[in-house]
Amino acid sequence: MLSAGRARVPRQGRCCGRRDQTATIQLTGLPKPTNLGAMTAPLPRSKPDPIPALHTVPEHRAGEAKRAIYDDTKQVLRVPWMGVVAMALTHYPQFWDTLWRGLRPMAQSAEFASAARRLRLVAESGVQEMQVPEITERLEDLGYGAREIRQIRDLVEVFGQGNPAYLLMATIARLLLEGHDLSNNRKVTPSRPTATPEAALILMEPHHADAMIQKVYADIRQTLGLPFVNTDYRALARWPSYFQLAWTGAKPLVGSVDHLATVEMVHAEAVDLALSLPNPGGLSAAGLRRAAAQDAPLEEVLAVVQLFQWLLPELVVNIACFRAQLLG
Repeated sequence: MLSAGRARVPRQGRCCGRRDQTATIQLTGLPKPTNLGAMTAPLPRSKPDPIPALHTVPEHRAGEAKRAIYDDTKQVLRVPWMGVVAMALTHYPQFWDTLWRGLRPMAQSAEFASAARRLRLVAESGVQEMQVPEITERLEDLGYGAREIRQIRDLVEVFGQGNPAYLLMATIARLLLEGHDLSNNRKVTPSRPTATPEAALILMEPHHADAMIQKVYADIRQTLGLPFVNTDYRALARWPSYFQLAWTGAKPLVGSVDHLATVEMVHAEAVDLALSLPNPGGLSAAGLRRAAAQDAPLEEVLAVVQLFQWLLPELVVNIACFRAQLLG
């Protein structure tokens, strides 16, 4: 497992694009939690049972009002796609309005951006211990050129950057709905202006897919224990032969000791960071629970939040695995 501060991971064979080298990841230089609540508010990773029904409106079907919500969310989080977690939460208007009114100024802070980077770094450092098989040469053997492989890498990078922000959103919402208040510190450091990554997400929906990808999607649903296939996978399946190779290579790692340990590390870090982030919008457990109860039974909204807060740490780790496959 990773040690504090620096992880040194021996490489053997052709894994993650390096041969017989030692990879080093520096974990210092990013903020560590200071709020004592991070030590006293347990939040175990928990999958709701049964899995709740999700009510989402895809971006291409969103009306004017919902489109404005989607555009603002993407701009603030600096992502080119509206995550399914955010789509599902906007189904509950009072809940979403209260959450986003408080989360928006937090998400625009340097502290939030640093926390998202830290979550990604924790995932990628854990993945380095898994000896992920590198697949670039196999893609070249299939006929993929440098431009196509670069496009795949770029899209993996988009999800690698964006998913931690959605994980922080889900973790903050779950903490509050389960009665844990956030930091009392309202002072934030404005983040540096950066452009939202440009990426054309062409999704391979199940009804678009051939038999091979249909089989991969079914395997993903069964392996991950979900009734749907995340946006990330549907976007990467735009290159069917790549995605079949990527999932086949990553699947044996899913559920392994190192994989589960890394998922738990990402989850725990997300909870610690969420409790430590400044809270400029004054989000409170009582206020968010009250807003949620205006939309639906509190248990319904909580189950939706719990589902995404459960699945997103694993998604962050799986995308880190896909990234490691392409480091050659």
